[in-house]
Amino acid sequence: MAAGDFEPKSRPIVGGESLSDESLHAPQHQAAENPNDVQPEAAPRIVMLIDDEPAQSRLITAIAAREGWRTVVAGDAETAIAMLGTREGMQLSAILLDQWVPGDDACALIAELKERRPALPILMLTTSASPLLAVEAMRAGASDYLVKPVSPDRLMDALRAVTTRETPRDELAPLTEKMSASLDFDAMIGTAPTFRTALAQAAKAARGHSHALIQGESGTGKEMLMRAMHAASPRAKENLRIINIASIPPNSVESVLFGHEPNAFPGAFDRQIGALQHCDNGTLVIDEVDRLSLAVQERLLDALETGIVRPVGAAHGFRVDVRLLSATNHDLGELTRGGVFDDGLADKLSATRILLPPLRERPGDISALTRHFLQRIGEQPGLTHLSVSETALALLGAYEWPGNVRQLQSVLFRAAVYCESDTLTADSFPQLSEMLGELEAATSHLHEGVGVMLYTEDGNLRPLEEIEADVIRLAIGHYRGRMTEVARRLGIGRSTLYRKLSDLGIDNAA
Repeated sequence: MAAGDFEPKSRPIVGGESLSDESLHAPQHQAAENPNDVQPEAAPRIVMLIDDEPAQSRLITAIAAREGWRTVVAGDAETAIAMLGTREGMQLSAILLDQWVPGDDACALIAELKERRPALPILMLTTSASPLLAVEAMRAGASDYLVKPVSPDRLMDALRAVTTRETPRDELAPLTEKMSASLDFDAMIGTAPTFRTALAQAAKAARGHSHALIQGESGTGKEMLMRAMHAASPRAKENLRIINIASIPPNSVESVLFGHEPNAFPGAFDRQIGALQHCDNGTLVIDEVDRLSLAVQERLLDALETGIVRPVGAAHGFRVDVRLLSATNHDLGELTRGGVFDDGLADKLSATRILLPPLRERPGDISALTRHFLQRIGEQPGLTHLSVSETALALLGAYEWPGNVRQLQSVLFRAAVYCESDTLTADSFPQLSEMLGELEAATSHLHEGVGVMLYTEDGNLRPLEEIEADVIRLAIGHYRGRMTEVARRLGIGRSTLYRKLSDLGIDNAA
């Protein structure tokens, strides 16, 4: 998520869009069709927004209202503190703080708010992507730290996570990413066959020019994979633009993709170059492509088939050569059968279709992922390099991770922020321990080896050939496909390693 410098007259706002009052109330496309949508509750919850920017305040108020929230706005720190003692203040469920208001004193304000209302979750909005600020804000008492522009869905997911009572509120709540994403396949850690197959498909597709569709649950790494595909493609030096359809008001999607001419619609004062034209000879990434309206789907299909993009309100078009990488949490086949996605566009986007498995289907990768994330976390300002105990790995391996790899990274980041020793243990994850209890599965995980199962379900040892194959896969993932290093660490020659790969039927997808 990109972050910009502070500019007094052009502050980025939620969603990254400068919206008119009318667009705040625009109907949301497919709202009833999205299974993740939450219906408003009978009694509105109240969130205090500490913000002095009217446009952003109106936008956040409108976004929150869609999910049954009522927003009260405090324009400065003094007003916010005073409001805590009012009748509305006593009924607050959360606080949303724009760092712009208190500036360098944001962490001090968070600490004071937490001292007065310890149980009240606080989320901070900022344009700074500094991990150090994230660490300081969380240590001061913030529950989450969101880098603007942030999509409405991500904002409400974060707010929902810190106020949901059914699950532990803090430790397992997903955090907005605090570390910049890597742009190559080496950063994609894992040895599970389904995951390595997905990487092999992506690496092969990256070298071509055809469109590709990445399918997988939220948090499985779809955007990271698409960035890696662009970086490994012949278009790597050309423009890359990433668009999340969920973060764009439905009535603005067409303009964002195709551009518009002046006076094409009310409020269109200037010409805007659309993403498709901007990415001529480059790559356009469309996340949550299933949220496109049918009308925009038809226009997009026509543009891909003809190679001509016509801006809204223009009588002419532009010839472009764009590679489209799309991502979705859903099965486009089911959506086409349900009549909510154009089958022609689905076919066009799916020239290559890659399925990223959820983390619960690759539990053997949790250990390697944990160590990888701790290495990266330790490189961030304000944090130190931490090791992880076997008991902690057993605990992490016993959880199903509904938020997938992104949630695992968030949990480790949060644990590292509050760790006072040089090692994460099971005690570093108290809520996770409470949820799982003294599970036999967690204890038995210690005997499986690091990501390698030694025993079958009936308690007998697995065949040596299978264990050897798993060890080699683990080594390939751990050393990120550097086959010379893999061979050296396994104590064998490269030729022997490649012979074993062939004999054991292992596809080197590094």
